[in-house]
Amino acid sequence: METLFSSVDYKDPIWIATAFFFGLLARWIGLPPLVGFLVTGFFLNHLGIESGAFLHEMADIGVTLLLFSIGLKLRVKELLHAEVWGVTLIHTLFITSLFTLGLLLLKKIQIPLFVELNLISALIIGFALSFSSTVFVVKILEDRGDLLSQFGRLAIGVLVVQDVFAVLFLGISEAKMPSVWAAFLITLIIIARPFLYKVLNKSGHGELQILYGLVLALGGASLFEAVDLKADLGALVFGALLANHTKSQELAKALFSIKELFLLGFFLSIGMAGFPDNSILLVVAILLPFLLIKTSLFFLLFTQFKVRTGPATTTSIGLGNYSEFGLIVTTVAVSHQWVSQEWVIVMAVLVASSFAVSSAANNYTDNFYTRFSDWLDKFQRSIRLKGDEDIDLSGIQIIVCGMGRVGTGAYDQLIHQGEKHVHGLDSDEKIVLRQCKSGRKASTTDVSSPDFWSRLDIKNSEIKWILLCTSNVHANAITANLARQKGFKGFISSTTHYPDEDYTLTHAGVDAVFNIYAEAGVGLVQQSEEIINFLNSNKDSNKDSKIE
Repeated sequence: METLFSSVDYKDPIWIATAFFFGLLARWIGLPPLVGFLVTGFFLNHLGIESGAFLHEMADIGVTLLLFSIGLKLRVKELLHAEVWGVTLIHTLFITSLFTLGLLLLKKIQIPLFVELNLISALIIGFALSFSSTVFVVKILEDRGDLLSQFGRLAIGVLVVQDVFAVLFLGISEAKMPSVWAAFLITLIIIARPFLYKVLNKSGHGELQILYGLVLALGGASLFEAVDLKADLGALVFGALLANHTKSQELAKALFSIKELFLLGFFLSIGMAGFPDNSILLVVAILLPFLLIKTSLFFLLFTQFKVRTGPATTTSIGLGNYSEFGLIVTTVAVSHQWVSQEWVIVMAVLVASSFAVSSAANNYTDNFYTRFSDWLDKFQRSIRLKGDEDIDLSGIQIIVCGMGRVGTGAYDQLIHQGEKHVHGLDSDEKIVLRQCKSGRKASTTDVSSPDFWSRLDIKNSEIKWILLCTSNVHANAITANLARQKGFKGFISSTTHYPDEDYTLTHAGVDAVFNIYAEAGVGLVQQSEEIINFLNSNKDSNKDSKIE
């Protein structure tokens, strides 16, 4: 088998084709393709194929681009909110302590691999298990179109604070403090921010913009690594520097496909870390149910910090997984001979298994909250976070969900036609603020959350028309389905990108589906005809005036 796959020419097509097969199989059974990619890694490892330098480079670039993309959508001020840093700090301390105690108790039972642990090694493994996966959570949020929603921003904030803890751990464990040049580098990039803005403006909208993003992401990672800071943190910081630029979201979309391709290497490399034997599978089976403790504690902490039970539930389930950082921590522990090599395989299988479990759980988040909302709402605080108050839609007849370019155009057209009772809704606070400054009526909320619809008595409201204008078809379908479940009998229309998405939307309760590309063509012809008619009428009037 080794002879068969010894050539790079054979390896690359085989693992690419195998990844496609298992990714497609995962999608068919209702799981994200990334679960199939993880299975691909284990399958290839079982065949004797090892991950080479190319795959590792691919994985590193994928994670770097992911962190850069997060930075492009990051609001630094949100990290300073108590519900972000406070929840993360308490959760990390409590879970690390609890898991350490649990590991030492398992040692007393004489279970293999647990027997070798002492207080230090158990503490390190417990610390590694306290982290949630940045790669997985962001991927789930992107697929759902919820990256800028309240719970999406909460999850990203928690992950970023955890990343700071990661930097501190690596510095302490390797007895390696940031270089004296680190402060100089931070100062330099802050000063260079206006220059970075100007270059982004000059880069246009095509390949130069993509190359500029790659230069900043990979260059930022390299600069941080050069001064003994975490490379991924460098990509995140350089992305955050451009977060307020008007073209930041356009840059993130331009890099999306490239990032997705390189992340394939990351998921494959996790699966190819090793193939588990029975003792490793036993350890994984014991540690996997600990996810319930992680998830439950996140929920309790979020609600205590005044987050509504709806977004608290969704965020907690999203963060209910083990992190790729566990592999890094375990590798460091192995290099110091604190734990045996088998723990690397344990972590690889545990992370992969948690992704599969978390994928299934995230698919049923909305149903879970809807079913148990009466019980979950008992944990909700009466005091609301600023900006999280109930939205008054009394007297409103039309709501536009998603106030991007399409939603703004729809809103303005409705006003132009004489409709006065129109209100826009968007999960991005910056977009809503911009809309309000432009004179439009808009509010910040996550329309694809069951929490919003449980607070809105849509059945007895005056709302007669819902326009779904978000760019994510999955989010539009969820919103339509929730509205119908709550008894909405009015008209629902939605935008779409591809014809095969029509069934998903109509099945969810959408009455009319409009392909934005096809409608753009129709709009172009209609506007052109209006201009031609106007010009012709002017010619006729000029002729008449000459005759007179």
